[in-house]
Amino acid sequence: MSMLLSTLVEHANSRPQAVALANNQTSICYADLLTLVNNFSDKLRSSKVKIIGLYMENGPAWAIIDLATQIVGVTLVPLPAFFSDKQLAHAIEDSGIECIYTDQPDRMLSLPVTQALWKSEPRMAAGSMYHEVNIQHSSKYTHLADFAKITYTSGTTGAPKGVCLSQQTLDKVSVALCNAIGVQQTDRHLAVLPLATLLENIGGIYVPLLAGASAYLLPTSEVGMQGATYFDAKCMTNAIRNHQITSIILTPQLLYGLIETVDIGTSSLDSLRFIAVGGAPLSQSLLERGQQLGLPLYEGYGLSECGSVVAVNTPEHHRPGTVGKPLPHIDLKIARDGEILVAGMLFHGYLHKQAPFSKDGFWSTGDLGFLDDAGYLHITGRKKNIFITSFGRNVAPEWVESELTVHQAIMQAAVFGEKRPWNTAVIVPGYLKGRIANTIEIDQAISDCNQVLPDYAQIHSWITADEPFSILNDQLTGTGRARRSVIWHHYQRRIDALYDQQDRTRILQ
Repeated sequence: MSMLLSTLVEHANSRPQAVALANNQTSICYADLLTLVNNFSDKLRSSKVKIIGLYMENGPAWAIIDLATQIVGVTLVPLPAFFSDKQLAHAIEDSGIECIYTDQPDRMLSLPVTQALWKSEPRMAAGSMYHEVNIQHSSKYTHLADFAKITYTSGTTGAPKGVCLSQQTLDKVSVALCNAIGVQQTDRHLAVLPLATLLENIGGIYVPLLAGASAYLLPTSEVGMQGATYFDAKCMTNAIRNHQITSIILTPQLLYGLIETVDIGTSSLDSLRFIAVGGAPLSQSLLERGQQLGLPLYEGYGLSECGSVVAVNTPEHHRPGTVGKPLPHIDLKIARDGEILVAGMLFHGYLHKQAPFSKDGFWSTGDLGFLDDAGYLHITGRKKNIFITSFGRNVAPEWVESELTVHQAIMQAAVFGEKRPWNTAVIVPGYLKGRIANTIEIDQAISDCNQVLPDYAQIHSWITADEPFSILNDQLTGTGRARRSVIWHHYQRRIDALYDQQDRTRILQ
């Protein structure tokens, strides 16, 4: 039995009536949660499936099915709603899923998969309606029983990759994170990100339950997430206030919306004591702006391949501008070229591929950074994203982008300049006093940004994006990282035109 389930039994015996899971419709105490999990595990045993998919909205039913798979030893494959149909079909076929538990059967049945699918009559779990979508083939991958979970990471290019995680890794990361943050039994965590995201899966379910705290699992629409492109921060702050939430996990883009809402004085969030921020680079200025508003912000860093969190700032050990200290089970070092190398409780490789570890057991993260004298980790960019200007200067675009998006006139930015004498940016305008920022305001924001950048990193010209970078248009990953190749392909002609125009101007001069 996993450490999480053992602890769940302890809470059910010692604090049976304490709230474990809740949403706007129901609350489930620890005693009832244990019963529900055991009942569903019996169902899984009788079905004899070895690999199941989970495609459901955030809610107690999601957590119950997840926990039940750990009792039976079934491999769970969370299927993110933000995946395209093509990505979902790939994950299903790639992992050999035999049965999908879903509250959205129509989408599952419409996927372009080669196997025949059929669904059961609707069933109930923790107040939620769900269906079983069965796949007409026996699993080709019986060896997957060694893995508790396969989480598909969309990455920045290519098809999603299945990250294979053992129960031991999930337990180790969850316990380390719970201890580092100092979660208390009185805490209430609100899941804002989809539970199919490994970070929220661990931080939003496992960590609260380990501590005997409460996990509030509301549908994403009830915390402000409207599809893949729209976020209603006021809706989220209402949920935080209504349930007296003490902790949440946000990406930088969601934090931007939260800060805007708090800044105009529409919400008071006194109950919050821990806001974890991760998934993508965070601007130091945005962090400072949030802290000035009294928001308890703690930046962290992690990857699915490391079982999620690698390092995090905590109330006890906090240094703004860093992603915190590595968790105790992590062995971390910096390569000569600045790449972050990690060992410890890692993944067991990508599905159907050999584990990409060095001889001494370290995994190359692809991220660049350094450890300061106090042991705090600094992230400086992605190794493969660094471009070299025609003057031979190395530029980490994430650094420049984080400075650009500090300014309210700029919501998102993507910087390019490979083999060019100066840099360009694709800009998604921000909002100023309830309206979209105009060209003059964006020009001023870029000018202010350039004042703090060295000349080789400054932005000399820019274009306006056709629409925000999002998961829907494939220009963002599920964790909020920019898909640079997709953005470049979409805007290449317009960017090239900027350079051509400048070259013609120089000739005429």
